[in-house]
Amino acid sequence: MTNSSANPMLQAPAGEETLEADLRSAKRVLHLEAEGLRALADDLGRPFAAAVDVLEKVSGRVVVSGMGKSGHVACKIAATLASTGTPAFFVHPAEASHGDLGMITDHDAIVALSNSGETVELADLVQYAKRFAIPLIAMTRQADSALALAATVALVIPASDEACPMGLAPTTSTTVMLALGDALAVTLLERKGFSADDFQVLHPGGQLGSKLLKVSDIMHGGDRMPLIDGSTLMTDVIIEISSKSLGCVGVMAAHGGLEGIITDGDLRRHMGDGILRRTAADVMTLGLKTIRPGALASEAVRIMNADKITSLFVVENDRPVGIVHIHDCLRAGVT
Repeated sequence: MTNSSANPMLQAPAGEETLEADLRSAKRVLHLEAEGLRALADDLGRPFAAAVDVLEKVSGRVVVSGMGKSGHVACKIAATLASTGTPAFFVHPAEASHGDLGMITDHDAIVALSNSGETVELADLVQYAKRFAIPLIAMTRQADSALALAATVALVIPASDEACPMGLAPTTSTTVMLALGDALAVTLLERKGFSADDFQVLHPGGQLGSKLLKVSDIMHGGDRMPLIDGSTLMTDVIIEISSKSLGCVGVMAAHGGLEGIITDGDLRRHMGDGILRRTAADVMTLGLKTIRPGALASEAVRIMNADKITSLFVVENDRPVGIVHIHDCLRAGVT
């Protein structure tokens, strides 16, 4: 058995004095990093707009690079750019010097991160950019550094204290670089008119994808729609409901639109009224709920939950083009 006294996770919680010291430390970190972000926001100017100009004109991809902690931030920036409509990828500067420079073309742009601006591992990447006239955007705290001076555009991060009490571990500086990368990505997104539709194409999986699914993505169309006209005998209506397995049937009007709906519940309510001798028009419910194909699937779920129904006909230009069932939404992860 494990000795609980040897496991620090199972020991008694820290005393009040230690707790207060921990909270003071944590709050100091957050306040320092927040101050760094405010300084960055206040300092933004023409160089930022120039960097956005460069990235917007790229016909290839944005190559993001950095060493150490800056490299980790660079990976995240590349991922954010790629997911918001600006094709991008990360290249490790050391690997670049051993063949990965071949991944970079003169149609690309490079974003290089270095707190000091003197990171030795970036030298070959910078020289490659200069040799092939590849636009280079520097992100650094030193305006007179080798990286900043070699760059097409230098984004100089304002001086701010690192949250590390020794002033050594990259903390505030990496937070500010990360935020600056987000600012670039979102500004590019807005310039390009990147829409929720575009976002859904790049995020088909997971919760982000399901939140952006449209009704048209999951609806049943064509012959899968249960449709009849008002003169159809209820014996045939029941066959149509059963064969389509969606728990309802739409009743078409003479003009081609939907006039009403018959559900499993309607069948039960009229069971004692000689229902098999009646027509669809005698049994249908008027004023059915519908939804447009471009609506989000989450909106369909909201309507079905609010009205305690399980299906919605999808209508465009007053004509039924599909039907969506609550189970379709659940299968797609829309709740």
